[in-house]
Amino acid sequence: MNLFGKVAIVTGGGTGIGGGISRSLAEAGAKVVIGQPQRQAAEKTVQELSLEGAEVLFLPVDIRDRKQVQAMVRGTIERWGKIDILVNNAALTGPAVIAPFLDCNDDLLNQVVDVNLKGTFICSQEVARHMVEQGGSIINISSVGAFAAQEGASIYCATKAGVVGLTQVLALELADYGIRVNCIAPGLIQTETNENVHDKMRAQGITGRYLRNAPLNRRGTPKEIGSAVVFLASEDAGYITGETIVIDGGLLTY
Repeated sequence: MNLFGKVAIVTGGGTGIGGGISRSLAEAGAKVVIGQPQRQAAEKTVQELSLEGAEVLFLPVDIRDRKQVQAMVRGTIERWGKIDILVNNAALTGPAVIAPFLDCNDDLLNQVVDVNLKGTFICSQEVARHMVEQGGSIINISSVGAFAAQEGASIYCATKAGVVGLTQVLALELADYGIRVNCIAPGLIQTETNENVHDKMRAQGITGRYLRNAPLNRRGTPKEIGSAVVFLASEDAGYITGETIVIDGGLLTY
């Protein structure tokens, strides 16, 4: 699938799933902006892709802050003149968001809601205001947690379900501008931060009684999520909007 000449922003695009998405977009020919709070977290991905001949730009952003998001959008347009693709990938996830429901405090509640849901809303709104002139594709990264309860992840699951709902509303409202909005819900994906996620969750008081295995008997890879992003951003998906693709190795089949 060809994305040559397209300009993409990937929030959290330097690490984990975001790194796989940035690589896939670059390999498909897109120019990629990696939006991350600190350059150090994105430096490896930026260097690797640049050495491979990709056009990559790092722009610092805390997606909870509208002014920083606006600065990222301006920086992208100043560099490449447009934005064709937005991937709302940045999120708080893993052990950092785990807490039994009765123990959740307001600090955790506000942090997860502000990043996972509010940040996705702000980025989509600011980018869509530029896309209205030429159309584009917005792809939100949700989770299987939007569809199946995860013990100790009440705030996380609620925000990821919110991302699915937001996707549908944006697809409806932005269709007249030629902007397609879709969502991907990954299952357990192999990244450095979740290498021993189940052990870490048990250490935080999660019983583990509700853990299950994917029928494909392995974790997914960031590149497999990236490949789906490239498809949804391409003309091959030109009649797809408002949809959520679950990529979980069959986890939700039972």
